Amino acid sequence: MPRYPTRSWRSFEPPVAVVRLAPVASLRILGLDPGSRRTGFGVIDCQGADNVHFTHGCISASGATLAERLRVIFEGVRELVSVHRPQEVAVEQVFVNRNADSALKLGQARGAVLSALPEGLPIFEYAPRTIKLAVVGFGGAEKQQVAHMIRALLRLEGRIAADASDALAIAVCHAHSRRLRELTR
Repeated sequence: MPRYPTRSWRSFEPPVAVVRLAPVASLRILGLDPGSRRTGFGVIDCQGADNVHFTHGCISASGATLAERLRVIFEGVRELVSVHRPQEVAVEQVFVNRNADSALKLGQARGAVLSALPEGLPIFEYAPRTIKLAVVGFGGAEKQQVAHMIRALLRLEGRIAADASDALAIAVCHAHSRRLRELTR
């Protein structure tokens, strides 16, 4: 008789909260790429199996102190939500590298973004590798590859700022994840 109810810790599967999403004919998704100086945003409309570009850009947080920049980010996200009326929001999770100071500032910017979103608006979070895998097909893709695929997937011409293309990638990643959840019900 085994000592433990499972064979090993590898077979442990914690319970997962299943979010049921109603199929929608048309859905507006706001993708946000938080940054302490520039926060990218991208808005797409999901119409059936198609993703249609609506708008994209960056919130440039100019200011001398971090507190001033966080206020600009907060107010910018509030305005985006009131103008574009997204039905769901996708946000990139914090990526911690070697610099702890940068990670703390990024976390504060992400907090400003999340606190600006109204109550009741569904928020989904995705890791950077997950976003790259969904858009490019490779979790270690470079920013240029992500930007190229976003231009191809959304049929965009010209150059897109890195923060805006990342935000559009987050929105596309959420659209793909959402469609997969609908199909696997």
